[in-house]
Amino acid sequence: MHLLTLPPATLLTLLLPSALASVLPPATVAPSAKPLPLLIWHGLGDRYDAEGLRSVGTLAQKVHPGTYVKFIKLDDDGGNDRTATFFGNVSAQIETVCEELRHDPQLASVGGGSTGVGEMRVDALGFSQGGQFLRALLQRCDGLSMRALVTFGSQHNGIAQFQLCGAYDFVCKGAAALIKNNAWSDGVQGRVVPAQYYRTVNESTGLGSEAYLAGSRFLADVNNERVVKNEGYAAKVASLDKLVLFVFGEDQTVIPKESGWFAEVNATSEEVTPLRNRTMYHEDWIGLKKLDERGGLVFKTAPGKHMELEEKLLAETFGVYFGPERVAQGGMMDGLVVQGGDGGS
Repeated sequence: MHLLTLPPATLLTLLLPSALASVLPPATVAPSAKPLPLLIWHGLGDRYDAEGLRSVGTLAQKVHPGTYVKFIKLDDDGGNDRTATFFGNVSAQIETVCEELRHDPQLASVGGGSTGVGEMRVDALGFSQGGQFLRALLQRCDGLSMRALVTFGSQHNGIAQFQLCGAYDFVCKGAAALIKNNAWSDGVQGRVVPAQYYRTVNESTGLGSEAYLAGSRFLADVNNERVVKNEGYAAKVASLDKLVLFVFGEDQTVIPKESGWFAEVNATSEEVTPLRNRTMYHEDWIGLKKLDERGGLVFKTAPGKHMELEEKLLAETFGVYFGPERVAQGGMMDGLVVQGGDGGS
């Protein structure tokens, strides 16, 4: 089976129309219906202008012609954009992205979402760390509404250790060294990107450790793990039509890989506590329970290692979750219903 591999390992190859034709679902809306814009945020060690990432955007446009694809970037220079995946303040990066979206004329005119008139209504696709960053963008960016957020191999519940670096990837090695030396210092938390979703646990309670809750600049906040909760975060996540969480079955890069499903993994026993058995779900810290109760939370497994993607899986996912919206009775916006393919609810 032909696999597409996203960075940091290698690049995606451009999808051929012949390969795409066999997996497109039948259309269920009028040809004139306009697809929602699609935000794509890449992962650690990738860059917004990489050929492989661009081919993903091409696929989205083949599945749903007319889709406006917005590749999230932190610098116009691709090399600097890659460096920003390792070094930078994630909260500041998200604020910058939010401001850029507000000034994009192709997004500013998109309205009709269920939470207000004239808001930016989009779909979103996140690869690896780009997945939790898109979720945080939704939670923190006023005026942004997402219909569907799909994440592949993301670290929604954080990482227990940093990934291995390539022999000559000195940017990666520099970030890893800083995390190892003092992950909770202000300097590291404000500068090293993976440190900001690094997480340690009190294994007797299953909750975040005192050091993590005190020092985490990003993840402890967007996951509402501290005593004082941000109710707005929960409302924004619960407002999604679909949150689709893919975990790679053979992922050895994200540790633990079950983080992509918001699961907790005991480092000693390796026992996995699924999201639905966790306190954060029962108390609905970020709106996942409310979303789940109406069928909006979808858990899926992708075959292969981290960021090894089958083109058929991508095309089917885009067909089911992205594209135009339809107007249901009463004038409210509803998710596109696509025949053929797994709805994942």
